[in-house]
Amino acid sequence: MPTITYTQPNGTQQTLEVAEGTTLMRAAVSNGVDGIVGECGGQAMCATCHVYVRPEYAQALPEISDDEDEMLDCAAAERTDRSRLACQIKIDAELTEIVVDIPAGQL
Repeated sequence: MPTITYTQPNGTQQTLEVAEGTTLMRAAVSNGVDGIVGECGGQAMCATCHVYVRPEYAQALPEISDDEDEMLDCAAAERTDRSRLACQIKIDAELTEIVVDIPAGQL
């Protein structure tokens, strides 16, 4: 089963097994992962699911859409070249595992 590992700012990790088609935001919110808020419910309209994708997984991700790019500019935490919105990353046959770092703050 596919896995998502969320790494907190203090280094603790939580790994979840998820079904294909699940977004990183939905998995985090459904399983009480601290630091992922998802205020807009996954519509790329709030940037409260901002994560930093580990470099080794970046090539498996879809391109950043214009909406996601705009929202990342509004994120509470610093935007980097590893920044993505967890609501826009879906686990599928191409992406069966991923590790992300959660920023210190979302609001």
